[in-house]
Amino acid sequence: MWLVFARICVRAEKEAVFLHFYVIKLRYLIAMGVVIVCVIAGVCVDIAVPAFFVNGREVPIYSVERNDNKIALTFDCAWNDDDIGEILDALDNCNAKATFFMTGDWAKKYPESVLEIHKRGHEIGTHSMSHDDYTTLTPREILLDMHECEDVIHNITTNRPRLIRAPSGAYNDEVIRTCEKNGRIYVQWSVDGIDYREDADEDSIYERVVSKTGAGDIILLHNGTAHTASVLPKILDTLTKKYELVKVSSLIYLDDFTIDGNGRQHKKPSD
Repeated sequence: MWLVFARICVRAEKEAVFLHFYVIKLRYLIAMGVVIVCVIAGVCVDIAVPAFFVNGREVPIYSVERNDNKIALTFDCAWNDDDIGEILDALDNCNAKATFFMTGDWAKKYPESVLEIHKRGHEIGTHSMSHDDYTTLTPREILLDMHECEDVIHNITTNRPRLIRAPSGAYNDEVIRTCEKNGRIYVQWSVDGIDYREDADEDSIYERVVSKTGAGDIILLHNGTAHTASVLPKILDTLTKKYELVKVSSLIYLDDFTIDGNGRQHKKPSD
């Protein structure tokens, strides 16, 4: 009798272990399914993008430590497209590449300009849908806004942007963290042409850009201003004598780097 009872106990224990194994396996499969669905939907999933957490705060990319004289010229597009052709021609004439951060509203209004920027080999990043202040939005609202802007650009170019710059460059920890967690790279600038102000003129824009630019810098200009397109050939003529103007994605490091409190990336020394 005791032998029968012992056999029953052993069998029950094996069945319990067997059941526990399948419960764990089922939970694992459910979790993996959720991750896959989230990736397909493009919602909050941690993708392998480095966290820019420095001295207790999130810091985006402002510039890059480089020894090859590469720099990046960027344009924020949110107003009109009257000067896009002139800007693109100036870039072509100097064999220079640039990155255009555009709002979804601008892209919807000027799809021909968006496509021309793409066709000429330049890079496109997002700049929000309607130039709303991201620091006033929740992470979910930021993510939905990014997706909407990306969808507009993707429908025109078939490429989905990964780079982002918030309207007016306004960010906080939540903005940067939301971008990072969802595979976007937030890019600021280290040289500001301040070409959008009413008192800006060609001389002031030129001097500000040329005098402040060094290797690894990211320059901010705007299209749709009174003087940017007209002074751009002069700026490019000066800069290209010393620097190679590349797309932001060709300037920044995507892995094996550190970032300091000023938002400057540094390549980790190789072992």
